[in-house]
Amino acid sequence: MLNFLPGPVLFILSLSLLIINTALWGTLVCLGGVVKMLMPVPSARNAVTALMNRFMWAWASCNGGILYLIAKIEWDVQGLEGLNKNGWYLLISNHLSGFDIAAQTYLLRNHIPMLKFFLKKELIYVPIMGLGCWALDMPFMDRTSPAKLKKNPKLKGKDLATTRRACEKFKNMPTSIINYVEGSRFTEDKRKRQDSPYRHLLRPKAGGIAFTLSAMGEQFTNLLDVTLVYPDAPDDVLFGVMNGKVRKIVVRVRALPVPQVDATRYFAESEYRVEFQRWLNQIWVEKDEQIDALLLQHRQLTDSATSTHTQLH
Repeated sequence: MLNFLPGPVLFILSLSLLIINTALWGTLVCLGGVVKMLMPVPSARNAVTALMNRFMWAWASCNGGILYLIAKIEWDVQGLEGLNKNGWYLLISNHLSGFDIAAQTYLLRNHIPMLKFFLKKELIYVPIMGLGCWALDMPFMDRTSPAKLKKNPKLKGKDLATTRRACEKFKNMPTSIINYVEGSRFTEDKRKRQDSPYRHLLRPKAGGIAFTLSAMGEQFTNLLDVTLVYPDAPDDVLFGVMNGKVRKIVVRVRALPVPQVDATRYFAESEYRVEFQRWLNQIWVEKDEQIDALLLQHRQLTDSATSTHTQLH
């Protein structure tokens, strides 16, 4: 490990390695996308997709290797028991940093299918990125704007039908989809602007997860509630990791039953939407309490270690 090097040196080294890692596997995924487009047989396309998922697994594994090289990180993880790489999962998680995706894909890569994200359909036209996401079978979501719906009410329900058709492929392909329900990375400023009732979280947004459950809820084995904490990280977690300043990553995974969402009622009845939001808010209350307890535990352990060190000297 190279964590004895000065922070700026570690940053340059880690940035270079991350760029090389992403460029290598990203290029292979894009080439696979070209091959996949030329495949007329669905079974052959599925075989290419499986290979692309292995490339994503390799990318995540290499990220872990880079992390091991530049930082001495203790992983405190609970809740991976009983997960299945051949299962179907919807993950919800708090969101703290651009590093979250790398950390979660690395940690979960051998326990559940590789993570996928619902993406706006417009992103498929972005050069390189769109092709790579398509090759990985990321589900592209067609969302009609409120203005268009107002102009043409007949479009109501079309988004859900289109997304369901896009997700048909996942019925026979084990899949994990992650949703950061806060909609944005947590900062104290955002928390205050939102007047969030939580100490360590932003307000969760129910619309995205309800849409996902409406589109493919019957396919999921479990809902996974993932809590991520960097107890000793600076405000900019990614920068701290790349400088070798993050020493501990805490992850708690909780498997919950998959709630059934009636799409017709959700999009038509305000009381039904409020009830679903209450369910999500309760999960967030429990998550906030868990984060607070984990941070308190870390402070107590740190204070105890500091006290012991002081006594010895």
